[in-house]
Amino acid sequence: MNTVLAAEAGSTTARNLTITLFLVFVAITLAITVWASRQTKTATDFYAGGRSFSGFQNGMAIGGDYMSAASFLGIAGIIALYGYDGFLYSIGFLVAWLVALLLVAELLRNSGRYTMADVLAFRMRQRPVRTAAAVSTITVSIFYLLAQMVGAGALVALLLGIKPGTTFLGMDADTAKAATIFLVGALMIIYVTVGGMKGTTYVQIVKAFLLMTGAIVMTLLVLAKYKFNLSSLLGDAADASGKGAAFLEPGLRYGVETQGDALKTFYSKMDLLSLGIALVLGTAGLPHILIRFYTVPTAKAARKSVLWAIGIIGTFYLLTLALGFGAAALVGGKAITAQDKAGNTAAPQLAEKLGLDFLGGDLGGATLLAIIAAVAFATILAVVAGLTLASSSSLAHDFYANVLKNGQASERQEVTVARISALVIGLVSIVLSIFAQSLNVAFLVALAFAVAASGNLPAILYSLFWKRFNTSGAVWAIYGGLLAAVVLVFFSPVVSGAPTAMFPEHDWHWFPLSNPGIISIPFGFLCGWIGTLLSKEHDEDKYAELEVRSLTGAGAH
Repeated sequence: MNTVLAAEAGSTTARNLTITLFLVFVAITLAITVWASRQTKTATDFYAGGRSFSGFQNGMAIGGDYMSAASFLGIAGIIALYGYDGFLYSIGFLVAWLVALLLVAELLRNSGRYTMADVLAFRMRQRPVRTAAAVSTITVSIFYLLAQMVGAGALVALLLGIKPGTTFLGMDADTAKAATIFLVGALMIIYVTVGGMKGTTYVQIVKAFLLMTGAIVMTLLVLAKYKFNLSSLLGDAADASGKGAAFLEPGLRYGVETQGDALKTFYSKMDLLSLGIALVLGTAGLPHILIRFYTVPTAKAARKSVLWAIGIIGTFYLLTLALGFGAAALVGGKAITAQDKAGNTAAPQLAEKLGLDFLGGDLGGATLLAIIAAVAFATILAVVAGLTLASSSSLAHDFYANVLKNGQASERQEVTVARISALVIGLVSIVLSIFAQSLNVAFLVALAFAVAASGNLPAILYSLFWKRFNTSGAVWAIYGGLLAAVVLVFFSPVVSGAPTAMFPEHDWHWFPLSNPGIISIPFGFLCGWIGTLLSKEHDEDKYAELEVRSLTGAGAH
């Protein structure tokens, strides 16, 4: 009886501590946002933070933007449940930065002003290209936002002790998760509408520092638990997973060999290839990452910020190995899936276990869980703010100012429309997230990467490197790649026909792969090529001007 009472007291303390820490973080970030709003006077301040950030600051902010709920919650969870196969996400997300650095970062900074469409529309007809870019930006951002909001719902359910069958403040588990998603959505709308890029960037810098610190502390505690002996950590993880040596080898989730079914084996291997292509090529097409290159004053600072980001992100993804295998060894796959089917709560559950072991008693577990959960929440809030800013900027700058108003909108009108857009996009993502709660967040982000690489990347690369490319090609590339990716996802096992699908009780899937990248990315490039050849329009002088500008920065804003 005493043990039960002590456990209840411990969980109440954990709940109170977590809520307090969360409220402290929200208060600090809201203060930063209000301060930033006083510095935000022009459209350049709202969209690009006044181009006043150094390479290091922007590198930290990019790290903050990139190390999302998918990185912290999703990858740790997928490694904890699938071992070696989960680590493929870490590798893919990291290698993707080399593509962004070598092909996109500096050229984009030199050529554009506020959004990705500034580069695409430079030598094309403005209206069709900017409309296509705005549609693409919003689609990718909403896919990515789903992942963050689902992570938030899973995280708060763990913090408040909400499991299937339990209630909180009179709400059942599902209603409480939905309420959390709504709360996160409301906060992100405030960050963007009040603080603009300046507020969002400072929130991301603070969050990147907190997340790196939290991950380093947890990694050191996991390694200390095993006396810095990696082989005994991996051995325990394999034993606790219930899968034995197979846990440390490829083939648990991707590339699965199905005896007697060659077609199923082939599809599983193609899914792995598709995921790899989407992860590696996706970053260079992500709108919320691309607009970060406009917040620095020079192309040199853009390069430096990517190098800082690679260092920060690379270190973090190495730490996810310890977090994932540590969660498998110390928490166990059964306990993780009992709390969250997709494994999204593995890292916070590991924090609670480490707190119990190192700080002693339930209060120790509650304290470390509260700290790590507050950091994870900070992660989610910062990333959703960046995503909302990217899509609302595109709607206001590309669609409203340059398509509807034909470039005649005042800066004040543009920023007002951006703020209204943030509200609308926030509400759409809240509604969609409530339906996607059964999916792993790293997996959801991989879908966003596939959509970005299918629609945005072909248009960006053709625009920067192909002299013959024209308006028709840009529109075909964006819509073709985007449509292919979204249609294939809709008819894949992700949405229906599988136990973990968004609609598990229905089945309309005919596309066998979970990630569409292997089909939709080449299709996007093919559409851009065909569209270009079908139109006689091309402006070689304008291309020469873009080439000089992208390589030298001459005439950049």
